[in-house]
Amino acid sequence: MVLLLFSSILIIPVLAGWGKIVENISGALFDGISGKILSGIAGISIIWMILSFFVPLNICIEVATIALGLIYFFKDKLYLEFYRFSKKDSLLIAFISLIILFSGSFYPYIMDHFGYYVPTIQWITGYGLVKGISNLDLTLGQVSLWHIFQSGFSNFSDPFLRINAILLIIYSAYIIERKSWIQLCFLPVLLLFSQSPSPDLPAIVFSMVILNEIISGNKQTALLFGFSAFVMAIKPTMIWLPILCFLYSILVVRSGFKKLIPGTLIIILFFFKNIWTFGYPVFPVAVIDLNVSWKPNPEVLKISSQYAIMKTYDMQYSYQEIQQFSGWEYIKNWLFLNGIKSGINIFFILSLLIFAVFALIKKNKIISLIFFSVLIKSALVLYFSAQYRFFIDVFFVISFILLLKYFNRKRAVFVFSVFSIFFIGFLSFPDLVRQYVPSFRLGEFIGSFQKKQIYTPSSYEYNKFNAYKIGNLKFNISRKYPYNFDTPVPAISESYIFDDVQAGIFPQLIDETDIKKGFIWKTMDEKEKKEARNLIHTIKNTHP
Repeated sequence: MVLLLFSSILIIPVLAGWGKIVENISGALFDGISGKILSGIAGISIIWMILSFFVPLNICIEVATIALGLIYFFKDKLYLEFYRFSKKDSLLIAFISLIILFSGSFYPYIMDHFGYYVPTIQWITGYGLVKGISNLDLTLGQVSLWHIFQSGFSNFSDPFLRINAILLIIYSAYIIERKSWIQLCFLPVLLLFSQSPSPDLPAIVFSMVILNEIISGNKQTALLFGFSAFVMAIKPTMIWLPILCFLYSILVVRSGFKKLIPGTLIIILFFFKNIWTFGYPVFPVAVIDLNVSWKPNPEVLKISSQYAIMKTYDMQYSYQEIQQFSGWEYIKNWLFLNGIKSGINIFFILSLLIFAVFALIKKNKIISLIFFSVLIKSALVLYFSAQYRFFIDVFFVISFILLLKYFNRKRAVFVFSVFSIFFIGFLSFPDLVRQYVPSFRLGEFIGSFQKKQIYTPSSYEYNKFNAYKIGNLKFNISRKYPYNFDTPVPAISESYIFDDVQAGIFPQLIDETDIKKGFIWKTMDEKEKKEARNLIHTIKNTHP
């Protein structure tokens, strides 16, 4: 907690300083210190995404960014902005921050932290954005903008990868500054995302901020659309947000299309980043084929698509069984899965129906546009891969709209306090989670509270791996563990080794003297097939 507090004290002023730089160029989305900090996050993220095409986000980039941010923070006396909070508000922020820091100090437990978040950050800090990296390990091709942002602060200011906890502190300041008390009720749930740089948390936080600004009548349509594009670059399933901001700009504010240019440029940059790392504009969908030489192998994409369909049904059915479902069985089996996922899916459909009725009764243009945007996103998710993690943000949107006028400060603080106790207990006593909610699989990976958390956030170390070579590629594989969070790059997950060998291909360096030039896939010759079979044999023997 103590070291995480120090990280917050360093990073928040830096973000505020950069926010001032951004506002000098583009104007302010809204007044206040939280607005500057959020602008700083967006500005730094986009600048670093551009830089990472050319250079790694190493300690030199981090030091330069921190220095410039602090210069503007003190030059423009932004620290005075914090004195605008009343004593009562300052005590509330301190109380909330203490809970956030404590929650953020627990062990990371989200599986993507080990298989996707940390490896992505290792690549960005070591090499930047690498062309065709999805050929090495398909998951690495998505490279969320949030992981680019985390990478830039991971060299020394936030080596614990707890940028999400810092964002929650900033979010609490926004809630109190803008008196949007309903959002304080969301914070306890978001504590579950504070131990990892999960893009779900910033996607939800920024979407709630933008939603609140639209409901409040904010007319800065250029900045609203730009921020919404930024959120989609963090997590593409947030596509409803740019749709909403576009419709709000055209149909409500009636601003010109010129206001949409900054956001459109961010979306184009997002597409280009995906083409560079994955080969297609939107990960993991193989549409709009530009026929670039580094695009993934079609068979590997097919295997991935089949796996995504099985994940939709919580791996309770084989792909062959799902293919034999009738139209009704597709719906029924998804709604009535075994375990907690069934309840989530049913609640999702009921929530959409309630929202539809509410929008129909209210006959409010903005609420109708929000419902329409969320409905489009929901339809896309249900079509491609109806996993609950892809529509979790919808619950926040609907709760925000339905309960907006119910919560005042007193009620919100009470709900926050009660549910914070519940979720901290959830993190502190994972054995109870495993006992009473056995179908919640993530509960199996939650680590218990340890005294050392008071000083430093808990983290895992493994660092056991074997080195191999096939063709011109030397790579590492974690020993007796499926993920490569603590394995030197280039590293490949065991599952993708099996997928590649099944497809008869293997990743290769475009230039064996320079990893930065990227990866392609190549059909294996007989020698390489023999080496791959030996590798598969070794993996099966060491990690059945």
